[in-house]
Amino acid sequence: MDREKCCVKLSVHPSRGLVDEKFIVLVQKVPPGFQLTVHSLHQCEDGHYWQAFAHHTANATGTVNVAEDPSLGGTYSGVEPVGLLWSLSPVPGSQPGLRLRKKNVQTPIEVTISVYQGHQTEGFVGQIPLASVVVERWYMAPGVRRISISEGGLSVRATLFLPPGPGRFPGILDLWGGGVNLMEYRAALLASHGFASMALDYLTCNHLQKTGNMAGMEYFEAAYKVLQQHPDVISSRIAVLGLSLGTSITLKLAAYSQVVKPRCAVCISGSHVQPVEGSVADIFAYCKKNASNIRFSEEKQIISRDLLPIPTDPMLKVDVGQLQCPLLLVVGEDDQTWPTYESAMDIKQMMERAGNGHLLTILSYPNTGHLIEPPYTPHTRTSVFGSVLTGEKTMVLWGGEMVSHSRAQEDSWRKIVAFLMENLHGGRNPAAYLSSHL
Repeated sequence: MDREKCCVKLSVHPSRGLVDEKFIVLVQKVPPGFQLTVHSLHQCEDGHYWQAFAHHTANATGTVNVAEDPSLGGTYSGVEPVGLLWSLSPVPGSQPGLRLRKKNVQTPIEVTISVYQGHQTEGFVGQIPLASVVVERWYMAPGVRRISISEGGLSVRATLFLPPGPGRFPGILDLWGGGVNLMEYRAALLASHGFASMALDYLTCNHLQKTGNMAGMEYFEAAYKVLQQHPDVISSRIAVLGLSLGTSITLKLAAYSQVVKPRCAVCISGSHVQPVEGSVADIFAYCKKNASNIRFSEEKQIISRDLLPIPTDPMLKVDVGQLQCPLLLVVGEDDQTWPTYESAMDIKQMMERAGNGHLLTILSYPNTGHLIEPPYTPHTRTSVFGSVLTGEKTMVLWGGEMVSHSRAQEDSWRKIVAFLMENLHGGRNPAAYLSSHL
């Protein structure tokens, strides 16, 4: 194709939207039957580059609609409207073990979408594209407010996100897993959908730094009160949402706390197995006791799913029969970090025996790993993980297959938001917080 005669038109709609919003990539004004590559490129906050690409052939009108036309090859195949995002991976030559996570939610994820001539698989950096467009994906919708929290006798450290407009709003206490940093992006996205969401730091917080002790039940109860007493929060409509280690805390609070009385709970990739009378430190100690159960893949990646075998001792698992609120479990059947599927089945049996099985909903996904994130987040099968307990960095196998895992992320997020809407908003879907308002 003669570049001087080329007037390729590339458009992305919406060019600015929430991360869980689909977009339409449209290529026009190319010759019928023209072979091209649609390429996406993102530089993350750590400076690493991620890319994805799809091979297409223009139709009789000289058009390619990525949302409708199948990719014939590349980092994904078939009709995948947002494949250019969820199939992103580090460019060749990158260091191993990278994971794409947004740290500063007050800035967008910027992705450059480009069109190249022919079906190409490499060498994009050294070429001039036929057309390019920069798109923005946000965790924070316009008007969402971010408030740093550091208060109370136990020095609760958290970040609260409030939806646009006047309150009051239902609340969500957001508990991440065993990483070393406070992650805010899920709470920001939930606030964009109408929930006052507070991401809580409980592993590197002031309480730990001042006392040398890891957070106990009282710290989480204090955090719950901070959220509950905020003037923009409806105190009687609060959910607790946990991922991985955060699910251990979520289940324990919901079953035993006299302070935390959630309207509902969501547990993603977690387990009810833990010393019932212990703290976070005791959970780590219990895992350390079972360290001999750790296995390694052929690539020397850690497989830790046997650290928490399902016990028969009732003092080693939360009595979920005491739960009095709706519970949503989201599990990946190829989770190589925790036995989440086995835990979900045991929780189901325990709740059915106790007579509260009607409160339980399980979303179980084949070929899906541990890191079930908001939709269109690139699948991370393995990555370097820094242990908050030892400070050591190791290569961990999280599990999952890219396409199945990506579909699970999209489906589970939609159902998580619907579950929260039903139990916190009474099923209402407040239009002020819809992503279409971006």
